[in-house]
Amino acid sequence: MYGLINIGFGNVVIGDRVIVIVNPESAPLKRLKDGAKDDGKLIDATYGRKTRSILITDSNHVILSAIQPETIAQRFKESFTQIEEALQVVESKMKSRRT
Repeated sequence: MYGLINIGFGNVVIGDRVIVIVNPESAPLKRLKDGAKDDGKLIDATYGRKTRSILITDSNHVILSAIQPETIAQRFKESFTQIEEALQVVESKMKSRRT
C-alpha cells in the first residue's frame, strides 16, 4: 500500500512493486546488475552519477539509483504514513455519513 516513490532526479517507482532496496557494493549484486542488463531488465535512473542503491521489483527488473538506500527507505515510510492517514480520514467520513 505505497504510492509513487521518488528515487531521484524526478524518477519514481510504484512502491508496491519493489521487493528490496540494497547497497550495490557486493560482487553478487554486481553480477545481478550485469545479468539484468543482458536480459534487458536493467533501468538506470542515476543520470550518470554513482550508483548508491539497487531496487529489485517483483517483475525482476533491476533499478539503479544515485540515492542512498536509507533515504529511499525513509521515503517509503513517509508514503505509507501519508496513505494510512488518508485512509483514516476517508473511513471517518464514511462512518459519519452512516450516522
